[in-house]
Amino acid sequence: MTETFRHSGEYPQQQSSAPVHHGGTQDGFPPPPAYAPEAPHGPAPRRRRAKGPVALLTAVAIAAAAVGGGTAYAVQTLTEPGATTSATSTDVVPTSKKGTVSGVAEAVSPSIVEISAATGQGKSTGSGVITRSDGEIITNNHVIAGATSIKVRTNDGKTYDAEVVGTDSKKDLALIQLKGASGLKPATLGDSDQVKVGDQVVAIGSPEGLTGTVTSGIVSALDRDVTVSTGEGQERPQSPRGDWPFEFGGQEFNGDTGSSKTTYKALQTDASLNPGNSGGALIDMNGNIIGINSAMYAPSSSAQGGGDAASGSVGLGFAIPIDTVKDDLGKLRSGSQS
Repeated sequence: MTETFRHSGEYPQQQSSAPVHHGGTQDGFPPPPAYAPEAPHGPAPRRRRAKGPVALLTAVAIAAAAVGGGTAYAVQTLTEPGATTSATSTDVVPTSKKGTVSGVAEAVSPSIVEISAATGQGKSTGSGVITRSDGEIITNNHVIAGATSIKVRTNDGKTYDAEVVGTDSKKDLALIQLKGASGLKPATLGDSDQVKVGDQVVAIGSPEGLTGTVTSGIVSALDRDVTVSTGEGQERPQSPRGDWPFEFGGQEFNGDTGSSKTTYKALQTDASLNPGNSGGALIDMNGNIIGINSAMYAPSSSAQGGGDAASGSVGLGFAIPIDTVKDDLGKLRSGSQS
């Protein structure tokens, strides 16, 4: 049975012409041996060390043999003009603060933003992760679905207008671009295949508009099936029912997401996630992004015996693995809208 979860965000190559020699002369005799000068007496002359471009190419070739795929990224980053992009997994947190929540927060917070999207039904608030220094940002599709305008506030308090570059509603991912931004700090994207149950993690986002909120916990499970609304076609939600609430237009709807929904594999965490955390970062203790926070479980009012639908975190948060995000970036950057 597929369970439906609530978003942790708020809605509203030339052949040669040279003759071929067959190793013989016209009179049938073999050709003379090739001339080879007699080697001089004494030690062999010392070879001069290559300089300039040849030396540089040699060094690059050695580096490529040594570090493989990582070199391809480094060469691209150093030779491609324009914005710098997210680095591969590394230790982002200074050694003196490694393994601490405060160290992770200090190192990664500048790469997390708050997103406010205006729709025909109101405002949607969520979070995003900077992937390029010129303001390319990854977030959840449901954060910006149907938006007529998008505003983004960075960690330093600056506000930018943004436009949608590409969307993938099946993976609940979207890429947006800030207008007139430069010099931003891209996050370092990790390797979610290396994540293990019990690993400590930190979540950073803007729950309830509280920019830069930091929570921590562990990875509770891997490969959880999560079904959520795509953020499309919800102008007329069906009648509330079930035990898995979602939020639309400032109201809670228990369980039914109508026909517009999608299911994906997620990382489960007990780090506290609340409305507005959607699109924010789930981070390992080295400061690498391992997931994009996307959904949370909230028990229905009947489960708690309350009169109103429950809201807030109960320690069951879900994040899209960062490897899924990296696999989708090319499609999103091409401007695909799906």
